Amino acid sequence: MTIEERKDNHLDICLNEDVGSRKVTTLLEDVFLIHQALPELDLDKVELATTFLGHKLNAPLLIDSMTGGTKAAADVNRDLAVVAEEFGLGIGVGSQRAGLMNPQVVETYSTVRKHAPNAFIYGNLGGAQLVKGLTIDDARKAVEMIQADALAIHLNPLQEAVQVGGEASYWGVLEKIEGLTRRLGVPVIIKEVGAGISREAAAKLAMAGASAINVAGVGGTSWAGVESVRAKRMGEEATANLGETFWDWGLPTAAAILEVRPRVTLPLIASGGLRTGVDAAKAIALGADLVAVARPFLQAALKGGTKAAGKFASEFIAQLRLAMFLTGSPDVAAMKRARYILTGKLLDWKFNLGDVI
Repeated sequence: MTIEERKDNHLDICLNEDVGSRKVTTLLEDVFLIHQALPELDLDKVELATTFLGHKLNAPLLIDSMTGGTKAAADVNRDLAVVAEEFGLGIGVGSQRAGLMNPQVVETYSTVRKHAPNAFIYGNLGGAQLVKGLTIDDARKAVEMIQADALAIHLNPLQEAVQVGGEASYWGVLEKIEGLTRRLGVPVIIKEVGAGISREAAAKLAMAGASAINVAGVGGTSWAGVESVRAKRMGEEATANLGETFWDWGLPTAAAILEVRPRVTLPLIASGGLRTGVDAAKAIALGADLVAVARPFLQAALKGGTKAAGKFASEFIAQLRLAMFLTGSPDVAAMKRARYILTGKLLDWKFNLGDVI
């Protein structure tokens, strides 16, 4: 099966199958923001604009890396780029390995810059593929392909391990990342794809020169689940069962924020199961600088193009604005200081980290 066919499979599965986490949540439900009956500001004066890696965003929201390399992916990337440009958001593309291998699919990625000339755009390559031979020149080509402002390196050891034909080769990834951060010339964002970043990994990545970290925890799309469904369709029963067993493996998103924030001073992105602006407000209060959303944007674009994706963005931003208003937070910096109460499993997690409650 070609990379292009695999990407089409992924799009179909994400649209038509229930591949969200099953028994593990983001744990954001254990975060209670304190309502302020005297917010002492006007709703329409709440300022969502923020700066990320030197670029101004109209809201602390990224349309996260998803796809590229196929006709369907080109349409999705075009529609989401239009939304990013309209709302002043950042946007990432899916893994660009297909574009490096096949010049005929470059347009499925470069359409993002074409339709979002002023947006913050980040490219995407896999950590495992750096070990398997992608070079600094390949990374520069990926950046040039979309005139990217930054490059994301995705870490997906679980997905690679349960993928039919996956490349679970992670020996030496950190060294490759460090070489990239020192030589590439644009910021390097390190992101998981739904199993979370631990405090140990975050500290190593900070030392290696990462410019930002996306914790991408459990609670949203399970890529072990996606690969399990794909393997089942291919008749690969053993691989499907492996993905099924590890469907909910990883660090819940809220727990990953608590893991990482005290250990690094880098910009921190929260993603993995954030579905509303209230989720975003909670993530920011816990320590994230901004949030990223993938599958809801993907599903909206696949079903209803720019109109549906724009509607999701508008509603998400309105929800975040209202949550900030109700916590008395006039801007994103204030939202980071908003008071909250932890309960349940997340409180247990924080206690076991050894942090002061």
